Amino acid sequence: MPRLQHVSTPIPAGAQQQVRSFYGGVLGLEEKEVPQTLKHLNLVWFAVGEGELELHFVPSTVLVAEEDPRHFCLVVEDLDAYKKRVSEAGYPIIEDLAIHNRPRFFTKDPLGNRVELTVILGDYRDGQ
Repeated sequence: MPRLQHVSTPIPAGAQQQVRSFYGGVLGLEEKEVPQTLKHLNLVWFAVGEGELELHFVPSTVLVAEEDPRHFCLVVEDLDAYKKRVSEAGYPIIEDLAIHNRPRFFTKDPLGNRVELTVILGDYRDGQ
């Protein structure tokens, strides 16, 4: 079965420091070194799980529209702590439809990309 290796998200050229501040600073993700052959593209990569599960930020002229529902989801251990970190850093807390055993919230990074944060408490199908 295929497995997810990375997700690439477009960012405006020159926004790398904003990406580092939010994903590295606020969310605490570890930045990864980009392969030498790709350094000229000014990519920013973060580790988001075991192995080589990564989040890539790619400078592009094609960006996400404000109303675009596309997002990626990060599983965290303490959702309230992340909600506090995100809010105190000045980013929005966006509540959405509840999912059983998946408390969650959305936010937007400094470039308008939607990010979901959740805790997995059990199977979402239990008790339904």
